[in-house]
Amino acid sequence: MTAQSRAMELVALPGIPEVREGDDVGALLVAAMERAGYRWRAGDIVVIAQKIVSKAEGRTRRLADIEPGDTARQYAEVSGKDPRKVQAMLDESVGVVRVARVPPDGLVITRHRHGWVCANAAIDESNVGEDGTVLLLPLDPDASAARVARTIAARSGIAPGVIVSDTFGRAWRRGLVNVAIGVANVPALVNWIGRADAYGRPLQVSQPALADEVAAAAGLLMGKDSFTPAVLVRGLGWDIDHGANARQLVRPLKEDLFQ
Repeated sequence: MTAQSRAMELVALPGIPEVREGDDVGALLVAAMERAGYRWRAGDIVVIAQKIVSKAEGRTRRLADIEPGDTARQYAEVSGKDPRKVQAMLDESVGVVRVARVPPDGLVITRHRHGWVCANAAIDESNVGEDGTVLLLPLDPDASAARVARTIAARSGIAPGVIVSDTFGRAWRRGLVNVAIGVANVPALVNWIGRADAYGRPLQVSQPALADEVAAAAGLLMGKDSFTPAVLVRGLGWDIDHGANARQLVRPLKEDLFQ
């Protein structure tokens, strides 16, 4: 990672329209930058809400089209959830961690097929725009981020960092925070192991989750009621990593001390 930054700028990109299936998210971001009077610079990172990526990729399901199976009905009975929603969660997951009947409408914690352990398989109903429809995560959020990065690069001449973010809860802390679920160019993790700390002692386990930290900062400008699904992050020092992917943030099962 380059020298630590002393300041950075966050800008919620204005005027991004309601996104529909087939829309080019990268082109929408380029147009939003032009409307805001900004020119792309080397080192720019753009953080994009997962919702607009999923909408553009058609990652929706109508509850009326879902027939819940026996397992979904059993979990629905325990949690109090709509069994059709539970079936959608199971279809997106490789395992179920916990099921509980808690306010407001029950909880199903799953291990998503992307590796994330999250509530309700990260399936969402807020800001979807159509009753009876749920929104799923992108099929491959890293590939989604890479497509956006290529579009911006083709129109700007710079290789931007792109982060697709979603809002997750934390197991031992209350509240929600934005995290990275897809990245392009910008490192997911920065390895500081072996570097000296401020007092000269070698660091042994420090690996800052750079993409998560940037996503969390951008989340301050991405309120669920604000229609600002993309944030420009400028002034942060980082080194381009063409091999970066968000799965690098997933702790391997063999390191999971709580399973």
